Amino acid sequence: MKKVPMTTRGAERLRQELHELKTVHRPRVIEAIAEAREHGDLRENAEYQAAKEQQSFIEGRIAELDAKLANAEIIDVSKINAGGRIVFGATVELINEATGQTVTYQIVGDDEADIKEGRISISSPIARALMGKEEGDIAVVKAPGGDQEYEIVSVKYV
Repeated sequence: MKKVPMTTRGAERLRQELHELKTVHRPRVIEAIAEAREHGDLRENAEYQAAKEQQSFIEGRIAELDAKLANAEIIDVSKINAGGRIVFGATVELINEATGQTVTYQIVGDDEADIKEGRISISSPIARALMGKEEGDIAVVKAPGGDQEYEIVSVKYV
């Protein structure tokens, strides 16, 4: 299977979620199932059915996180030396040429992208337009509302 790039911070977040699911949520739902079993007929026991559904969700999420971490190529962004070029993990400050608005994004893996926190997926249109560019370059992003031009103000690896 193809390796998926992920920052060390993104991998740590997934590991923390996995740890919490295994050590907190899984034991709690097992306890809820045991308690619901004590109430009698399982076919008409709503608590039991809800606990089983929750267990199914938790086990599915654990399997999903295990797979994501197994297929991750974890990259320590602070050790990247790309000579000022934009590569995976770079934090980029941009100015929208049309509006003058300044934005800052970090280019991360698909599983750790969160636009509200300024992290965009490496497979997003803006990230694809930025890859390989340097400070002072203009990146043209193909957007549904038409092409958007961004001037690259700074590139950092943090």
